[in-house]
Parts: sequence; structure tokens; C-alpha cells
Amino acid sequence: MANSVRTAGIARRVIPFSPPDISDAEINEVIDTLKSGWITTGPRTKELEKRLAEYCHTSKVVCLNSATAAEELNFRICGIGEGDEVIVPAYTYTASASAAIHCGAKVIFVDSQKESAEMNYGEVAEAITNKTKAIVAVDLGGIIANYDKIYRVVEAKKEQFVPGGNTDLGRKIQKAVGRVLVFADSAHALGASRNGKMAGEIADFTDFSFHAVKNFTTAEGGASTWRDIPGIDNEEIYHQYQLYSLHGQSKDALAKTQIGSWEYDIQGAWYKCNMTDIMAAIGLCQMDRYPKLLARRREIIGKYDAMCDELGVKHLIHYTENSMSSGHLYITRIPGISDEVRREIIIKLAERGVNTNIHYKPLPMMTAYKEMGWDIKDFPNAYAYYANLITLPLHTKLSDEDVEYVISSFKKVVRKYI
Repeated sequence: MANSVRTAGIARRVIPFSPPDISDAEINEVIDTLKSGWITTGPRTKELEKRLAEYCHTSKVVCLNSATAAEELNFRICGIGEGDEVIVPAYTYTASASAAIHCGAKVIFVDSQKESAEMNYGEVAEAITNKTKAIVAVDLGGIIANYDKIYRVVEAKKEQFVPGGNTDLGRKIQKAVGRVLVFADSAHALGASRNGKMAGEIADFTDFSFHAVKNFTTAEGGASTWRDIPGIDNEEIYHQYQLYSLHGQSKDALAKTQIGSWEYDIQGAWYKCNMTDIMAAIGLCQMDRYPKLLARRREIIGKYDAMCDELGVKHLIHYTENSMSSGHLYITRIPGISDEVRREIIIKLAERGVNTNIHYKPLPMMTAYKEMGWDIKDFPNAYAYYANLITLPLHTKLSDEDVEYVISSFKKVVRKYI
């Protein structure tokens, strides 16, 4: 809930943008974890993996320390690396691209659709070459991308696909799938669904974020999951994730507690990105509370939608007949305003105590990607979508009074510019 302060004799609220929703249940579970003696990867992490797999309708989930690590390990599991190309939308957060770059792959950006946050699937088809190994779709704001269109694209280009892979498992996966792999950056989308399928069971490989600003949090954290691949043993895939996330160590700490099981091997000089039981303890309680958290987000979105429709302000469509968003971000787009005016609006809202944000500045505008040779002029739709957007606070710590305050403040400020 927001705090009330008094400025120049006028009472106003202070609305934080995206605080974590942590209850006494999470706090008590963390205390119990600390007392248990298991504070690194252990029984709570394994239990959270099991519950997430059930929730996402997948066979296995691997919990890790971030969504970025999850996406990077998805690439490594599939043997994607140097000499490979990965197609990524220009309009996204850096992790969608940087994870592929970490693996040595070349990122190929594509523009958005006109007046949309979603990638242009026609450009995706044109960007595919015999070096393309994966497409990363982004479920922005909690809205699942159109994977049906992506699968049609990769199936139509199947003859162009050249299986590769820089590992034995990666080679097996690429050969078994036999087309460009479809990855979901579902950092925002845990709990979302489309055409009756949950985020996690749609793309070939999916990553989730449990960062503090996400709907579902473990403070930091993330997870990977994947669809069953004919001819590939899920246990083999799961074990490889474990190896990658724990220095290539053949046994985790839990396995080594078994009698006589002290010995282990190092099977590769790999990485350290496992989830701890302290983090998983938070996640287990969040799982219990998550349906109500999603329902509350939907209530708030309904009120924001009514406000935007009244003002003529564009906004994301979170719920349709065949899809349900996780309701992670509420992105508005104010017709006709310039970037300068947008900045004025953000400041005026902040002066009223309403903290807003921007999701996102397209990657070709960022220094790192400009230095790689990308130019925002080549992505006019992504820039146009970014140029007049403002993201409103949307979280489950908002009271009904807070929501009404955001709405009244937004109306008062924005009506001067439209």
C-alpha cells in the first residue's frame, strides 16, 4: 500500500512502481529454511521445480539464479554458439539478446509489427539463413507471443535448417527437432496462457524470471523448462542443466549427503548459477498465493483499461477469448506526444507521487548494441512504439484507493496533452 505524505499543505500518496509482495508466510518459510541447515540447493529447490513443472504442464523445470542464466543455459543445452545466428526482437530487454551473445552466437535483430510490441513475423522469416539456430520470442508484459505463427515460419524454412551443435546433447537436440528452435523469453509471463496452453509448454525452451519486480519472486532467481523432444531423455537434459549450473560437478550437495556418496567428478569447466533453498522457500509460498495475486492484477488492469479507453490512450490488451496474460506490465501509449512531452508527463506524475517507468528502450538505441553496428533507424516500428509509451505501476501491493489515485493523477496530467 502507498504511503501518504504532505507537500506544500496538500496530501498526496506515494505510489512505488513495483515493490515485491512478500507476506508473513514467505518470511516464516525463510526462517524455517535457515533453521533447517539447508540454505543452498536442497529439498526446497527440488520441491519448487516439481511444483513449477506441474503448473506449467511440463515434464521438468530447472530453478536457477536468474532468467538470464536460464536463457543462456537453454542455448548451451541446445549446443548454440560461435558461428550460429539467433533472431531476437529489437524491442526487448537486453537479456533476450545478451544470453545468446554470452554463448558466442550472433544476434540478428528484427523490427516490431506496426503499432505493436510483438516482433514482425514476416521479417523473422526473411532473417532466417542456414546459420540460424534459434528464434527468441518475448512474452512482453505477460502477454504470450503468437507462437503459432513462429512455428509456421520455422516449419516453412525447415529445408534450410542445418543441424549443428557444439556438444553431443546439442547435436542430438538439433537433429531431433530438425528445424530452427523456438525459444520463449517468458521472464514476464509465468501463469499466462494462450489457446489453452500455459507459458512453458508452448516454445521448445522457455525461461522465466523470479526477480524482485516480477509477479512471482524468489528475490532473484529464474527457471528453465522445455517441451518433450522425441528421442531425447528429459533426465539427460535435466542432468546437463545441473552440470552447467554447478561448476560441472556430477553431484549436488543434496546428493552428496547420501551415505558413502562423498565422491564426485567435474565433467566440465562450467558455471555457477544454481538456486538456493532460501530463494526456493520464498517461491514455494509465492506458488500458494499466486492465483490470488494474478486475479488481483486482473482487477487493476480492468480499471486501467477503462481509464485509457475513456481518454483515448492506447494500452496492451492483456485478456482475450483465447489468451490470458500474467498481467505483469501496464504499458500505455499516449497518441501524438513527443519524447520531450513524455518526459514532462513522467515528471508531473512523479511530483504527484506516482512512479512510472519505460518498457523498453529498443536495444539498437543502447551503447553496447550501437557498437555492434545496429542503428535504430533500421527499426522504425520499434522506435515508434517506444517513443510515446509510459508504464504505470501495476502490482499487488496497490490498494483500491491507490489505484484510484493513479487513475485520477493520470487523467489530470495526461488530459493537458491530448
